[in-house]
Amino acid sequence: MNKEEKHELVLALTEQMKEYGNFYITDTSNLTVAKINDIRRKCFESDITMKVAKNSLIQKAMEATGGDFTPMFDVLKGSSSILFSKSATAPAKLIKQLRKRSEKPILKAAYIDSSIFIGDNQIETLINLKSKEQLVGEIIGLLQSPAKNVISALQSGGNILAGVVKTLQERG
Repeated sequence: MNKEEKHELVLALTEQMKEYGNFYITDTSNLTVAKINDIRRKCFESDITMKVAKNSLIQKAMEATGGDFTPMFDVLKGSSSILFSKSATAPAKLIKQLRKRSEKPILKAAYIDSSIFIGDNQIETLINLKSKEQLVGEIIGLLQSPAKNVISALQSGGNILAGVVKTLQERG
């Protein structure tokens, strides 16, 4: 790969990091071509883009995005593949599924909406992450709940009050 091709790859990786906002760095070393192709096929089926690149080029792409990826630089050793996805949890779920049949891919690190997760022991945490939309929905539900309770109490209290007034009028 010449200097111009490396530059183009760094630009492409940088754009994907910015576009997706989520990416996983995995170790797929020592896998056969057939296994790598199987992983690529499963990635495609899960709407995940997989790229293989030299660690130095991955680091340059990270630096070019302007974010602070310093904690991730230490994991850039050996063979690295990058999984890009709009879903923060899809790559973790795929890795877990693939690991039922093989010991790889191994999660080196993940970058999810400006949060960094280091190490293969983070898979379960990543699988259980909630999306921004889910969190916003939960917050709205929590905020609506007290208002609904107040309205319900006022409505039922109004019915009781109307009944009391009617009873007093009938007596009086």
